[in-house]
Amino acid sequence: MFSLVLILNLLSELDFFKNINVNTYFPLYLSLLNSVSLIFEMLPFIFLISIQFFFINLFKNDELDIFKYSGLRNTGIIKILSFTTLLVGILFVILFYNFASNLKNIYLELKSNYTSDNKYLAVVTNNGLWIKDKIDGKILIINSNKIEPNFLIETFISEFDENFKNIRNIKSNKINIENNEWLIEDARIYRENISSNVKNLKIKSNFNYERIQTLFSNLSSLSILELLDLKKNYKLLGYSNVKVDVHLYKLLSYPFYFILIVIFSSILMFNSKNYKSTSIKISIGLFSSVLIYYINNFFYVLGNTERISIMLAICLPLLMLSLINLLMIRNINAK
Repeated sequence: MFSLVLILNLLSELDFFKNINVNTYFPLYLSLLNSVSLIFEMLPFIFLISIQFFFINLFKNDELDIFKYSGLRNTGIIKILSFTTLLVGILFVILFYNFASNLKNIYLELKSNYTSDNKYLAVVTNNGLWIKDKIDGKILIINSNKIEPNFLIETFISEFDENFKNIRNIKSNKINIENNEWLIEDARIYRENISSNVKNLKIKSNFNYERIQTLFSNLSSLSILELLDLKKNYKLLGYSNVKVDVHLYKLLSYPFYFILIVIFSSILMFNSKNYKSTSIKISIGLFSSVLIYYINNFFYVLGNTERISIMLAICLPLLMLSLINLLMIRNINAK
């Protein structure tokens, strides 16, 4: 699976760098960094397919009959696999995810040097929203205490030339950032120790409210501790915590998701034991995993867009999979 992800990543990176002069091995290096994070996203598929191959080997060697003679029932096998999956799943979330997020962060930092956005920066800290913007030969350093839909609240802007010589400072309680041309209401301008007031002042920026919203969407590059810090800073800023909460709850639910996937795959294999074709069994597993993936993503999108509550977005897919497992597990020991 890692080889497949690496090859697909490499093709994507080669396409990105086709007109950029870089070291031959650089796209491969970036592919390696990004692949680890994608493998974490694909863990449910990996668990499902791995369980299928596990049972295919058991069927091939008639080892299930040996288990039955020694008193181990089919439900007992599922229990052992589920308990092992729980332990492995917790380790994946605590250790592997944080490792993958660090590599993803390095990947984004390296790749940003070759995009047009590398001269722009926006971060959220406990001191509010900070933006570095470069436009029309000027550099803007913007600090805002709060963000609301289409508005920055309690904002201070420092404007510099390309040599970082201060041109002016602007202070305002409310700035309309709906478009790339910001409208600063009741601006107080400080220039060479002289202050003046302007009722409505317009400045251009590469940022608007929509773009600021998308800047913090790549949460997979943040470790669990960094996600918790980001959530706290979002709260101070008045920024929506929904996406961070969905991502955190998704991580917390992953071990249970893995268990349900393992149970589902095990029941699927017991029910398809009489199928002689291995490719049919694998095809059924692949189709099921893709279906489960899209159902999960559908509910995550509903949660992120606040169409349903976060808990419903996380729990409903798990509940659906649990009900399917309960319906399929009947008479499993007789199979």
